Amino acid sequence: MPRSAQPTPSNGVDGSSLDAESGHFPASLLYAAAKMYYTEDATQADVAAQLGTSRATVSRLLAEAKRRGIVRIEVVPPAEVTAGDVADRLTRALALNTVFLCHPLAQPGPGRTDVDVMGAALAPAVGRALTAAGLLPGDVLLVSSGRTVYEVAQYDLVDLPGVLVAPTVGGNDQPEEWYQTNEITRLVANRVKGRPNYLFAPALPGPDLYPSLLNDPSIQRVLNLWPRARCALMGVGAPPLSRSDIPRFVPTGSTSLRTAVGDVCSRFYDRDGEPVEFDGSDRLIAVELEVLQHVPVTIAVAVGRDKVDSIIAGARGGYFNQLVTDPVTATAILDRTEPG
Repeated sequence: MPRSAQPTPSNGVDGSSLDAESGHFPASLLYAAAKMYYTEDATQADVAAQLGTSRATVSRLLAEAKRRGIVRIEVVPPAEVTAGDVADRLTRALALNTVFLCHPLAQPGPGRTDVDVMGAALAPAVGRALTAAGLLPGDVLLVSSGRTVYEVAQYDLVDLPGVLVAPTVGGNDQPEEWYQTNEITRLVANRVKGRPNYLFAPALPGPDLYPSLLNDPSIQRVLNLWPRARCALMGVGAPPLSRSDIPRFVPTGSTSLRTAVGDVCSRFYDRDGEPVEFDGSDRLIAVELEVLQHVPVTIAVAVGRDKVDSIIAGARGGYFNQLVTDPVTATAILDRTEPG
């Protein structure tokens, strides 16, 4: 075992003129004792032998070294304890039922962004949230469109055999696959081994088409699932006028959308969580915000600093009661919501 090169005092520490009982030891002696004990794995008996003193004095040396800052001990909680604390704080801050934190997002790499890596990180946490929902065969699971849910659906989730999976919004006329709600419904249904139910309608039909769509039996069948839903899985959109990626039917030139800070299921809301309408939104084929407020388990999935206000306002409106996010986004929300 390595030993300090510190020379042993000829008369021992206890025999020195220093007031050992009062703890008035020189800093060099405190350092020597602490170095042997904490970094060289020496026992207190070893340190006492090296310094020519008693174990009782070594104990006082080590205590004094800590008191004077020569020894600093850090207790680092394991990742799961830290995550649990953040999740609990965020649950209270947003008045939610549960927050599920995923592992930190991997570094995207050259030419990629967080969007390209978020699905792999979020999917296990989404799986835990769906498991906790306790869905049974015949229960209805609603899924929203959007890039986040689309990316999550590229990975394994949890088996929910017999669960009916249905979209929350039309969108079969959208060019991007993550706004093709039937495609997302198919992906999620495959991942959970559920039964997909497709909505063959645009999100925002014209005035002439809208009433005929509502009277179509295949569309009515899906719309009638919405109020029966046991669970909803949804993304949270960033403020619409700051987004580069948004469904084609959203009129980004609408003056009313200036007050919108986010959306769920293509229904927009302001900073207080109040609904924000836009020209033509009365024809929107999408689950109503009021319906979401009555679904027993509503799981929002969102990451990114650009969505902090969107998440806070959505929780304030009561549009979701659970949240799946990453530690960086969770910390940013806490910085905004917890008193300084």
